[in-house]
Amino acid sequence: MFFIGHLTSMMRLTKPTLFTNIPVTCEEKDLPGDLFNQLMRDDPSTVNGAEILMLGEMLTLPQNFGNIFLGETFSSYISVHNDSNQVVKDILVKADLQTSSQRLNLSASNSAVAELKPDCCIDDVIHHEVKEIGTHILVCAVSYTTQGGEKMYFRKFFKFQVLKPLDVKTKFYNAESDLSSVTDEVFLEAQIQNITTSPMFMEKVSLEPSIMYNVAELNSVNQAGECVTTFGSRAYLQPMDTRQYLYCLKPKKEFAEKAGIIKGVTVIGKLDIVWKTNLGERGRLQTSQLQRMAPGYGDVRLSLEAIPDTVNLEEPFHITCKITNCSSERTMDLVLEMCNTNSIHWCGISGRQLGKLHPSSSLCLALTLLSSVQGLQSVSGLRLTDTFLKRTYEYDDIAQVCVVSSAIKVES
Repeated sequence: MFFIGHLTSMMRLTKPTLFTNIPVTCEEKDLPGDLFNQLMRDDPSTVNGAEILMLGEMLTLPQNFGNIFLGETFSSYISVHNDSNQVVKDILVKADLQTSSQRLNLSASNSAVAELKPDCCIDDVIHHEVKEIGTHILVCAVSYTTQGGEKMYFRKFFKFQVLKPLDVKTKFYNAESDLSSVTDEVFLEAQIQNITTSPMFMEKVSLEPSIMYNVAELNSVNQAGECVTTFGSRAYLQPMDTRQYLYCLKPKKEFAEKAGIIKGVTVIGKLDIVWKTNLGERGRLQTSQLQRMAPGYGDVRLSLEAIPDTVNLEEPFHITCKITNCSSERTMDLVLEMCNTNSIHWCGISGRQLGKLHPSSSLCLALTLLSSVQGLQSVSGLRLTDTFLKRTYEYDDIAQVCVVSSAIKVES
């Protein structure tokens, strides 16, 4: 029975690494004298003038299969060689990658080669962006026809593990600012840790927001008109090091005006991370859609549109509040009560009618108050009562103001 030569080679294609040596030296007064230093100077792998450095100028080809990380591109060279002394026909080489969830065909061509002469090869290079961790099996199958017309078939299996390169943790902070332009801000803190054994160059870490949000990156500062990263000039992430990235998400204008919609949004977006290792080998990861716990405003939401940072002691100052009916079905009839605290005193009529507030609508309210105590004081004591349901909503610690003596001039 006639057989074609077996699959002689399956090699992973990776870039070389810089050659390293172990310098051995001693002081001139020691017994070897200058012998060790001369040997290092004569060594072609060392750098001229810097022989005691471990890093050389030569490159080393991969000595083993190495580690494959999620997000990298797996490349492999496959060669089928005819070891016999006869010509075979209709050779079909197929390469499949079996993961825990799917089987992928990586062959560049699914057409058969007409014939393969003795001592000749069929070569193929395959590429695949790794998107799953765990065990992967490369299945190489070869079918051919002998000169006697007999159909032959054999397979080879190559098993390897895909490891996780990064550990990503996220935290969400819901913020309600005093300015209407930044109301409903969501801050995302992303902690990215390099859990490989080699440094990474972080080429890009960005947040792709969902359709309801705009995003602003808070990972750079403006210095002399130039945008400078907060991580310094070197964007390397050493093994087991962690870096924190911060993003601010703001609702788009068309959604920010609809409190009933924006308060229930949980999908924020996804992180896109691109890095390079060794001699420029690129990896890329995209997280799944990041989700937060939607803040619970209840039926009625009170937010501040305007408030001064600093006010004078015992002098009236003004704030602007925004009251929103977060219900999508029910109209409210609201009454405003203002309760004084030990330091904050409200100026005006308490218990006044605000009128009816329709679902998902808002009204702005100007209020006057003063403080009888210096220092950082909390604005508290507002009460809203829905006369339809006889339900009262309490609002304390709405904001803080700095109260100074009237002898100190407050900048407007």
